[in-house]
Amino acid sequence: MGYSLQKIATILELSGSDFGNNLIQYLVTDSRKIVFPEHSLFFAIRGPRRTGASFISEVYQKGVRSFIVDEPINKLPYPGAIFIQVPNSIEALQQIAAYHRTQFNIPVIGITGSNGKTIVKEWLYQLLQADYNIVRSPRSYNSQIGVPLSVWQMDEFHTLGIFEAGISTKGEMESLATIIQPTIGVLINIGEAHSEGFIDKNEKAVEKCLLFKNVESVILAKDYCNQPISINGKIISWGTAADNALQILSVNKLLNKSTVIALWNATEIHITIPFSDDASIQNTLTCFTILLQMGYELSVIQQRILLLASVDMRMQLRKAVNNCFLLDDSYSNDKMSLVLALNYLKEQSGNNATTVILSDIAESQQQDEDLYRNVVELLVSKQITTFYGIGNSITKYFKNQSIFPFKVYLYPSTTGFLQHVNHQSFQNEYILLKGARKFEFEQIAHWLEEKVHQTVLEINLTAIVNNLKIYQSLLSPQTKIMAMVKAFSYGSGAGEVARSLQQQQVDYLAVAYADEGVELRKVGISLPIMVMSADENTFDTLINYDLEPEIFSFQLYHAFNNYLLKQGIKKYPIHVKLNTGMNRLGFEPSEITALMQLITEQKTMMVKSVMSHLVASEDASQDEFTKQQVLLFNDTCNIIELILGYSVIKHIANTAAILRNPSFQFNMVRLGIGLYGVDSANSSELNLQTVATLKTTVAQVRTIKEGETVGYGRKGLVNNDSTIATVRIGYADGYSRKLGNGIGKMLVNGQLAPVIGNICMDMTMLNVTNIPSVKAGDIVEVFGNNITVQELAFAAETISYDIMTGISQRVKRVYFEE
Repeated sequence: MGYSLQKIATILELSGSDFGNNLIQYLVTDSRKIVFPEHSLFFAIRGPRRTGASFISEVYQKGVRSFIVDEPINKLPYPGAIFIQVPNSIEALQQIAAYHRTQFNIPVIGITGSNGKTIVKEWLYQLLQADYNIVRSPRSYNSQIGVPLSVWQMDEFHTLGIFEAGISTKGEMESLATIIQPTIGVLINIGEAHSEGFIDKNEKAVEKCLLFKNVESVILAKDYCNQPISINGKIISWGTAADNALQILSVNKLLNKSTVIALWNATEIHITIPFSDDASIQNTLTCFTILLQMGYELSVIQQRILLLASVDMRMQLRKAVNNCFLLDDSYSNDKMSLVLALNYLKEQSGNNATTVILSDIAESQQQDEDLYRNVVELLVSKQITTFYGIGNSITKYFKNQSIFPFKVYLYPSTTGFLQHVNHQSFQNEYILLKGARKFEFEQIAHWLEEKVHQTVLEINLTAIVNNLKIYQSLLSPQTKIMAMVKAFSYGSGAGEVARSLQQQQVDYLAVAYADEGVELRKVGISLPIMVMSADENTFDTLINYDLEPEIFSFQLYHAFNNYLLKQGIKKYPIHVKLNTGMNRLGFEPSEITALMQLITEQKTMMVKSVMSHLVASEDASQDEFTKQQVLLFNDTCNIIELILGYSVIKHIANTAAILRNPSFQFNMVRLGIGLYGVDSANSSELNLQTVATLKTTVAQVRTIKEGETVGYGRKGLVNNDSTIATVRIGYADGYSRKLGNGIGKMLVNGQLAPVIGNICMDMTMLNVTNIPSVKAGDIVEVFGNNITVQELAFAAETISYDIMTGISQRVKRVYFEE
């Protein structure tokens, strides 16, 4: 389904121009996610630092010829392109989606709340898919841009829509309500998440309820929405009070399930939920109430509730066998989520070979011929190397075709795949695993995944992008960003982080040593890379891999100059380091005139940037010293540019200075630990997201008697009968021995458990006496959202940098996008 460009102009109430009849089927806001350019309409949306028009050239080169813009465009460089100019590109996107919604007279469930929207949406899909052809928000597409892109998916064969709506400030929900136009509303909760844009919870509740202004009924989790709420439609609530339609009388949590006794229409009912955590119980009861309101029999609801499966909305990138990486995205399997997964696969794979393992797509009403022809077009557009199809439908389609531009292997079942394929089939490649639930692709994931011990460092690449944008919003539009990815990206994994930063078009990367730069080049990073600690042994490497050295002494300058002369190389890019007070590396200001004269005369090098290092930019008590550093830096840069006769990039501001000293930006800043979610300025102004979460598991649980001891040296003495959990992490993994004997704590089953005894090389013991139901295999958080890196560093009497870079390479890194 689609509209002609002329029809879209009419929807936008534009007249007087002939925009042609090009069929538009795809609305695109991200230049990196173009799949079918000939039928795509690109919305040039203004960002905090770049205009939407700055992406038009890139998008045009990819084949797109239809554009929505909100500023005048010089059309001469874009022959054949059609530009529709509107007052606001985002509002135009919303207006088109709102019109599209009016073309369908089907029930639509609109979900909002502070936490759990995506889980409830996915569980409703699991519960209702047997009876409806459902269109739903992909992943957590619930923003001012995500909602219209979600609703645009509606087609004539859909019989139910499920969309989530999230807002961050007053005035946003009204436009989302116009786009979704729900017939059934769901309000999950009103919590603390995303509260920055509201005066209080009451204002947030009023704004969220604007989604329900025209609904027939609203399902409400009343115990979690205790603000005054005004809703026009019929309210069906669940909660513990007697005035709820579904009154919860008791909840009994067992090991892996919960039993609930409730009243519905004055009748006592018993509900079994296949989860025992509070959030899952809350979300399940919301879904239960929705199905009751929709008229489902209790027995049918209970039967389906028992089959609910946990939803991991993250695309996880993990190390796999034979130097491969596995992108596990098998929580759903439809065309939209396949597009998103293929985009991410391409983003992370760089120049490496790519393989897709795909099951039958059950979540589509298209004829198999049309559906899998579209799949082939997607695979071709992303230059997939090898394809494994699993399932009868997909096998039948591919067997009926003769020629594909990629290798094709077909199996009727997951068991057949595992019986006939061996690990040697996968070498040095990126593998996307995407299958419908019934195919149990977790078997393939376990089979492919590199086997290491159960301590993992999870890296949230979405959070890195969020943190980058927060710092970008503090900069002038013309200020460049050099992202620090030295020391394995502060322990987070250089290649994976660098790919995300490259996709976000940062200007420079910085590494400590040349071999770090080589690794980035090998995984397809093409951004300029500065090497901070170059030496004579790496000159060949610098040149061969297009790496730019930091020159900090005359000895290093002369050595590199002699090398370049022998190679016949002129004007090689370098970065000059000044010492303005750090007294670690760098030229003294008094040496600069001599250095610049050498560079000018010998012509082997060209100064790309001049830099220095602030000593204490995070410390208000040292602000006067910081100002003196900057003044000295500025004066010296003026001398440099005067002698060279050309302008250079100047950078002295680090992460803390970006926030605390905006006047020190010059024309580039170096963003380091802030990218990784640590606010080095200790400011309450930033809302950085946690990037790294270190997790381990319980190896064994034992009970010991009063007076017994735990661990080496008998340091862990217990004064009462106690329960001890041994977890799979020790100082060889980077968990400091300073955290032993009650100083460190870990999160077990939602509660803090103190370390008891000394930290061992590979194990740590926790006192879990007051935490019920701890068992072998339970996941333990070492640091993350609940125990911050800063808190752990404080306890260990060190700094966050030390904690993050100290995580051993034997700890598996898992990367995901949300």
